[in-house]
Amino acid sequence: MAIAKDRVSIKEKIGYALGDGAANIAWRGVATFLFIFYTDVFGLNPATVGVLFLVARFSDGISDILMGIIGDRTKSKYGKFRPWILWTAIPLATILSLLFTSPELSDSGKIMYAYVTYILFTLIYTANNIPYGALMAVMTGDDKVRTSIGSYRMVGAFGGGMLVQGVLLFLVAYFGNINPTVKVDKLDDTTFRVEVSAPSDVSNVNIKTDNGIALFTWDNKTVNAEENTPTHAKSFSIEANKPYTFIVTGEANIDAGEISIIDQKQGYSNSMYLLSVFLVVFMFITFYTTRERVTPPKNQKNNLGKDLKDLITNKPWLVLLVVGLLFNVYNSIKQGIVVIYFTHYLNNQLLAASFLVGLMLASIAGAMVTAPLGKKLGKRNLFIYALILSGLVNALFVFCGPEDVGAIFTIGIVSEFLAAIFPTLFFVMLGDTADYSEYKNGRRATGLIYSAGSFATKFGGGIAGAIIGFVLAGFNYDGQDVVAISGAIPGIIMLMSWIPAIIALIAAGLMFFYPLTQKKLDEVTFELNARRALE
Repeated sequence: MAIAKDRVSIKEKIGYALGDGAANIAWRGVATFLFIFYTDVFGLNPATVGVLFLVARFSDGISDILMGIIGDRTKSKYGKFRPWILWTAIPLATILSLLFTSPELSDSGKIMYAYVTYILFTLIYTANNIPYGALMAVMTGDDKVRTSIGSYRMVGAFGGGMLVQGVLLFLVAYFGNINPTVKVDKLDDTTFRVEVSAPSDVSNVNIKTDNGIALFTWDNKTVNAEENTPTHAKSFSIEANKPYTFIVTGEANIDAGEISIIDQKQGYSNSMYLLSVFLVVFMFITFYTTRERVTPPKNQKNNLGKDLKDLITNKPWLVLLVVGLLFNVYNSIKQGIVVIYFTHYLNNQLLAASFLVGLMLASIAGAMVTAPLGKKLGKRNLFIYALILSGLVNALFVFCGPEDVGAIFTIGIVSEFLAAIFPTLFFVMLGDTADYSEYKNGRRATGLIYSAGSFATKFGGGIAGAIIGFVLAGFNYDGQDVVAISGAIPGIIMLMSWIPAIIALIAAGLMFFYPLTQKKLDEVTFELNARRALE
């Protein structure tokens, strides 16, 4: 029978949204912080990280398709897709924690550890996220109600992203506290000698002032002039109870309480352990509050060959697959370069947390306006407008200097408000293509359709990681070498500005080929509801 609009309550929509909140603790945590963690904390070469991202995400495309097939064929008292949310919650939280753990290994051992944990993360994320995405398409058969669910989903997604992006760096500072002893001697109005020591050995600490303005040079360590270039922060290893002395310049009235010394390895690990607990709780709530209502036609038999044939002849799905891949490259480059941009261009890493919170608030606003704008303009047209405008605004970063904090925040927030419309529409429109396949072929393979969403998200992130890695490697970036970092600033600016903008404009051009107008969708929905009423 036809699905009534009021069958999906606000409580269920919120419960569903928390699932993407959980997924984005993992996904945005990885997209935003894993690259800088690998290069600056774990000590991997940026090109190595780029290849890792690309290889792992490309191979993961096969698992996406397989998971879609498995989801469509899952039979349980909880439905086809809901049980996978329950089964994968704890494994996903566990592998996320392991990603940000730094075991003491050789260089080759570190690379092997990164490959194993990262590939396992993508596989478990696939087993969780494809069924989660497909669930939205079977909660209701009404495309307009589905758009509303999609808006709730994206608010949850951006809320989870805001949680991890807004608090992680502060949690790193909290959990990375090494209880140092700090002595500050004033040499003149803006020059100080700072001596630090710690009660135990720490293999990787970062020292700077709280606001990141002052410059540090070594005072009691034998290094050549190039290695002792004044920088806003220094990374080094501490031996227990051994003093380390710096000359600090550029700020007035520095006291010991303004010197920040953080064990980044311990800070990242413990922070992710805590956030992983929230991930599990949110996933469990999603499982217990949602329901599956739309099922395949009763006379449909499992036939993988027909499912795959229907998929590759589904023009709306093919267009969305390519556009989804491109906008995920766009968004992932923007997310993946932010912390590096603020750390090494603005010399204020903690300011990145405020910036990321601002982006998440803009994203929530963008997700909330998507449903009314989509109703007024049509999903296809809104998608095109958002891609063009977001890309053009994002390109303006190229004109910003380190002192233009207000302009950087404004450009980022406006661009992100528009960019939030992409994923909100994308996952809703995948449900539309599942309806279109049932309308055209009399068959429904929702899980397989939604494998496009996971594939586009993960492979797009892999391509973005490779682009970031190769561009930074081309500028000889080394996250543990201050001289190399300085030389890579032009590449960091490119990645923050016009490189993602070009990708967004290409995606907008391809979106013109998407054939499902609102008039066509209304026809599809009416016909499918009529068929279901007869079953």
